[in-house]
Amino acid sequence: MEKINVDYIKDKLKISYDVKYREIECTLGIIFGVFIDDLCDSKFISEYIFNPLIQKKIETVELEYIKKEVLPANNIGDINSNDEAIYHVLSGDVVLIFSFANSAIYCEAKGYVRRSVGIPVAENVIKGPREGFTEAFVDNVSLIRRKIKNPALKFETVILGSKSNTVTVMCYIEGVAPKNLVDYIRNKVSNIKLEFILDSSYIEEELKNKNTVFDTIGTTEKPDVASAKLLEGKIAIIVDGSPFVITAPHFFVDNFQTPDDYYSNKYFGNLSRLMRVFSFFLASLLSGVYLAFTTYHFSLIPTVFAVKLAISRAGVPLPTVIELLLMTFFFQLLREAGIRLPQPIGQAMSIVGALILGDAAVGAGLASQSTVVIVALSSIASFLVSKLYGALSIWNIIIILFSSVLGLPGFYIGFFIFISHMAGLESCGYPYLFPLGTLESFKFKDIFYRKDLSEISNSIFDKGDRDE
Repeated sequence: MEKINVDYIKDKLKISYDVKYREIECTLGIIFGVFIDDLCDSKFISEYIFNPLIQKKIETVELEYIKKEVLPANNIGDINSNDEAIYHVLSGDVVLIFSFANSAIYCEAKGYVRRSVGIPVAENVIKGPREGFTEAFVDNVSLIRRKIKNPALKFETVILGSKSNTVTVMCYIEGVAPKNLVDYIRNKVSNIKLEFILDSSYIEEELKNKNTVFDTIGTTEKPDVASAKLLEGKIAIIVDGSPFVITAPHFFVDNFQTPDDYYSNKYFGNLSRLMRVFSFFLASLLSGVYLAFTTYHFSLIPTVFAVKLAISRAGVPLPTVIELLLMTFFFQLLREAGIRLPQPIGQAMSIVGALILGDAAVGAGLASQSTVVIVALSSIASFLVSKLYGALSIWNIIIILFSSVLGLPGFYIGFFIFISHMAGLESCGYPYLFPLGTLESFKFKDIFYRKDLSEISNSIFDKGDRDE
């Protein structure tokens, strides 16, 4: 074991006003206490660490006696190196260095300010639990523990980031999560070589498929959603400092599932899910079909409707493809502005801006009324599947470009490339389109139609897959 040197710690933590040093004299020598005032509970340190050391006579160099008989703190452990001592100081622990024993121990005394458990902003529900994850990983672990009281629930900890030393926790249910999946993610996470990790997105980027705009790794702010994923056999990754918990693997059908589906009436939940599936195709394909029909295949449009389209476009000097792309760009600008502005202002700006912009564009001759309606429908439909919004925005433009070149044949080519791209993706070694096309390997329970909760309460993985 390396000799713990208080001077080494002072040199490494110099020019830090919040690092406090305390010397306590006892019969055998001096005990040095090192802690960071901002991260620790000062009252706890005085009452349960320093006061017992002062009041009780220490006449032995045996640290086991000090840990068991002198210090009443809950979490006490040995320190084997100077760097380990610095890590515990920076983590909110009190490090005690014994000059007469050439050794050190740490006592947990965390007391830093942290956000209380609140309602998650990104995942609102009409009915169901309201609590959401916080930035403190200990709170997030406890929220999952409260949902799943099972001894098979495991939490594996790893420190990532050579400079940030961020605590990362991999959570899974032993015997439910497939062994090959646990080994895959454990190996991936432990081999991440980054200087700092400030959010779960750093790890998410290392795990997901990088050659796609689709998210092949999921995230959630809700403990009930994370717990449901764990009970399905998936794995959750908690990163200290981030309220978003990673869930893996993440499949295409997960984008259409919301907590309300399971807390509300089954039939209404299924209707809402089917609307989200329909909205996915509407958001990705509607603009391309409209462009192909109005540019190359007027004969396929009913005569009355074709006449009205021709009248509405009579004063528009731009080609339909430029018109579509321009209005799509305007709606993207409005959405980004609505997100970045403070919430009350952003909502008003988005609604008023869309109305004024659409009317002004038609009045100025930049776009026809039909084009504004098509773009507005596509944009609204994409909001129903918010997890796929980024992917839909990009692929919608790609399909528009294919349709502008070849009409319906170009639209079909773009659509098949779109589907083929998704079919070729993987999430942690599993097909992204699971269970579509993989019915022999996995159970088919809760996909586009939610069955009774009693039927979907088991793991999504069958027994054969778990043993792999």
